[in-house]
Amino acid sequence: MESGTKIFGHAIHPILVVFPLGLLTTAVIFDAIGWATGDGKWLEIAFRLIGAGIIGGLASALFGLIDYQAIPSRTRAKTIGLWHGLGNVAVIILFAASWLIRWPNPHNPGALPVILSLSGALLMLVTGWLGGELVERLGVGVDNGANLNAPSSLSGRPAAER
Repeated sequence: MESGTKIFGHAIHPILVVFPLGLLTTAVIFDAIGWATGDGKWLEIAFRLIGAGIIGGLASALFGLIDYQAIPSRTRAKTIGLWHGLGNVAVIILFAASWLIRWPNPHNPGALPVILSLSGALLMLVTGWLGGELVERLGVGVDNGANLNAPSSLSGRPAAER
């Protein structure tokens, strides 16, 4: 099934996800540098990256939701898409909570917002894999001839298996 939202022949959602993934991951790395060095400038930069990552995540989510609605019901792709989407909502909530807690003092946020960001990044590993499964294994948003019920890439079975 092809994406309902394309630009220059490519689905928009996979194009946009690289921004929140990169920004939010970099924020966690900058948090680690800030904690390791004791330099609050890194933590303040992480605060700003999280804000940008949340905006990018919301934009990406809009196009992901449009694509999700086009996936036929009672397919493995629909189930994975649901978990992918709900997981990413949780990622945005974790990072938004981190950002809000940091707001009064972004260069010295304390441990809780950093833990929330790290938790969001760890969850992104799972939701990113699910997104890859949707596109790479099931062909969602790529091909009208996709096998929306292909077995998991972890199964060792071919995707063409029906």
